[in-house]
This record gives sequence, C-alpha cells and structure tokens, in this order.
Amino acid sequence: MLYHPWLVQRDGRQASAAVEGCHVVDLGTISYYAYRTLGAVMPRIPPRLGYALYERLGKLAYEKGATSRENVHENLRYVLGPDAEPERTEAVAREIFRNQARNYFDLFRVAALNGEQIRSLVTVHGTEHLDNALDAGHGVILVSAHFGNVDIVVQMLALLDYRVTTVDERLKPEKLYRYVSSLRGSKGMTLVPIDGFLRPLFRALHRNEIVALAADRNLTGTGTVVDFFGAPCLLNDGHVNLALRTGAKLIPAYSLRQSDNRFEAFVEPPLELERTGDRVADVRTGMAKLAAALQNFIGEHPEQWVMFQPIWRIPRESSPI
Repeated sequence: MLYHPWLVQRDGRQASAAVEGCHVVDLGTISYYAYRTLGAVMPRIPPRLGYALYERLGKLAYEKGATSRENVHENLRYVLGPDAEPERTEAVAREIFRNQARNYFDLFRVAALNGEQIRSLVTVHGTEHLDNALDAGHGVILVSAHFGNVDIVVQMLALLDYRVTTVDERLKPEKLYRYVSSLRGSKGMTLVPIDGFLRPLFRALHRNEIVALAADRNLTGTGTVVDFFGAPCLLNDGHVNLALRTGAKLIPAYSLRQSDNRFEAFVEPPLELERTGDRVADVRTGMAKLAAALQNFIGEHPEQWVMFQPIWRIPRESSPI
C-alpha cells in the first residue's frame, strides 16, 4: 500500500522520542492524533482546495526531505536512463512528491466518500480478465506497484462486488495502524499486516477471491534478482510463489491519476506461469515476466511511481541473475 517516509515511522521501528526538559514526546502518538485530526478535517474541505494544499506540502517535502529526494533521484536514474537531462529528472521527481501528497489527501477523505462518489472518480478497464480468471476457481493474485493511487481505486473493486484481501505495512504505534487500516478498509477490503500470519491470503484464494499485492518494494531482503530497467534488482517473489503453489492467476494491474484527479485503472491479462517441476526456475521465469509488466507502466508514467526507497541496492549475499 501507499506510504510516505516523511509522515510516519514504519517497518517495525519504534517512533523516536523528543526530549524537552523533563518531557518526553512520543512521535508515534503525535502522528496518530495528527492523522485522526486530518481524517476528520480533510473530508470537509473541497477537493480543489485540498489538492492544492497537499500539492504545496509535496513541494515542501521535496525541498526539505533530503533522503527521500535522493532516493527518488537514484531510482529515476534507472527508470529514465543514465542520459536523462537533470532538468527532466528533477521535474519528474517533484511530480512524484506532489502525487504522493495528493494520495494522502485521498487517504484522509476515502472513508467519507460514498459509493456514488467513488464510481464518479474511478473507471476500471479489463474486469473481464478478473472474471475469466475467477471462473477457474483458484482465486486471483492482483499485482501492482506503488503507483498511481490505491486508496480510492481499490475501493472500486469492492463496489463491483469483488472480495479483496491485501497486506499492509505495520505502522507504529498500533492504534495508528488500526486507524489507517480502518480508512483503507472502509468499503469492505480486508487488510492483513505484513509482519503477521499470512494464512488469510491462502484462505482468500481458497474462497476464489482476490489477493492484491505490491511487487516493487522488498521488505524481506530475500527474493529473486531480475533484470529491471536494464539493471539487476532484487524483488520479492512471494506473489509468484503463491500463484505457483495455489494455482491462482497472477494478474498485473495499475491505476493512473488524471489531470482532474480522477482515476483510470487497468487490469491486464494474466501472466502465463510455467510449471516445469523446477520451482526455482519457474519462479525466476515468472518474476522476469512480472518485472517486464511493471516496467511497462512505470516507464510510461514515471511521475506516478511513488517509491521513496532505493530498490536497486542488492544485499551482497543475494544471488546474481
């Protein structure tokens, strides 16, 4: 799911504390109450004003967030190519920050949107691929990236009567995680913490439902090294392993934010996974196909890839391609 490192702490790390005299301020608690306040106020603000406000916050985050800015520029060196003009890279990077800020405005207002409003904001193309895959009876693994918008777009699947389960990063403190999950799950989506038991994913597929996963950030440090934008990149391969193990169809999908802050979502045909009996080889082949699918839509719209961690840094112990 979508996140931004300059707003809250995650990945199991405790929020730090600030000490002023004898007072200790828990930044996690501050984040929680800030989110609750924003979740109460933002739905009352007209979208035009809200987006304008958050675009300014995105501009500020780009200028002040040195680490996130450097990480985005590092990723763009692969996506745009080493010969990209510095002005082009900076323009795309700034738009990434603005788009992620817009995503946060959407997160804070999503629970207040009714079904009719969401239908007016989201157009989904390719649902026949979901229907055909579900007809096979083994469920669907819908794979995307931290791209476009998720918090509003995925609600449309619930409104179309699809049952969706996804994993989400654990935010600290726990009450902040529960609150953000309540926003994202407000229209019926089921969320499972990524650091918990993943049995609900198997159960969802067994019920012939949809499991939605992001494939572009590796939180485990393990996976498969694939060619991604012409360079080796270690990507988590859990979704391909899950598809091979369960027989579920593996389907790439993505959404695009339009200039009027409406969204178009695209569901692509299932990837044809090989089942030769050699699991390692089959995972590697499936990962290559998935990486190619991700590369297609990220390469066409790099300004909508809201990834703030450098994903091409491979641990030394990982195997080469």
